Amino acid sequence: MNLSTVKLDFPEGCNIILGMSHFIKTVEDLHEVMVNTVPGVKFGLAFCEASQDRLIRHTGTDEEMRTCAVENAQKIAAGHSFIIVMKDCFPINFLNEIKSCREVCRIFCATANPVEAIIAETELGRGIIGVVDGLTPLGVEDENHIQVRKDFLRKIGYKF
Repeated sequence: MNLSTVKLDFPEGCNIILGMSHFIKTVEDLHEVMVNTVPGVKFGLAFCEASQDRLIRHTGTDEEMRTCAVENAQKIAAGHSFIIVMKDCFPINFLNEIKSCREVCRIFCATANPVEAIIAETELGRGIIGVVDGLTPLGVEDENHIQVRKDFLRKIGYKF
């Protein structure tokens, strides 16, 4: 087995969701989740098929996001993995619905941070075994940091 990392690239200000699924129907079902959860959402989705044609299936509402998702899926090249790249919205709006999708097996990350997928490669193929999401902590928040965090959550509408 060989281990490697794949740095995922997406435009600044965008978020991604990286996960595993098990069926070609994932593409259409996750597309429906995205547009039904946030009307007008701008996203791209790519899914690495693991049998038969073994194609990267893709969809989306924004061509830049779709292209970005496909390019990252090509780099990951792990069967049954999917990546959603979105702009002007947050993964928190979609995660429960995505996790409830019948085909979805797991979510590795939902982030706007720099991220690397940890890939295991065997004679059979490639799989994602985890991710490195963001940078190492530099310390522990103090009272000022706590207030900044709380203010931010209220500013973006997640707390009252």
